Amino acid sequence: MHSHLGDLRAEAPEGLANALCGPDWRDALDDTQRALADYALKLTATPGACSRADVQALRATGASDLEIHATVQVASYFNYINRVADALGVDLDPEMPPDPRRGS
Repeated sequence: MHSHLGDLRAEAPEGLANALCGPDWRDALDDTQRALADYALKLTATPGACSRADVQALRATGASDLEIHATVQVASYFNYINRVADALGVDLDPEMPPDPRRGS
């Protein structure tokens, strides 16, 4: 999130980026958005545990198939590309400051 915060601030409604970076980030989302975010976290942490039942639960919150598909595509892509970058020791772009939470 840290590396894309500037992009989020440019695209999101006023104050949303800061709210999403805070400890109560879930409070900034509606029920459907929260469910999609939770699913993206599940897909990131335990992809083998994801199932058709998860998709049905997302639909029950009001998520459209397009929203579900986009969530899966974006989360999967970022998981993939970050793992590739980590595995190859790719450095941050010079214009990207280090994440202050990492102390480096």
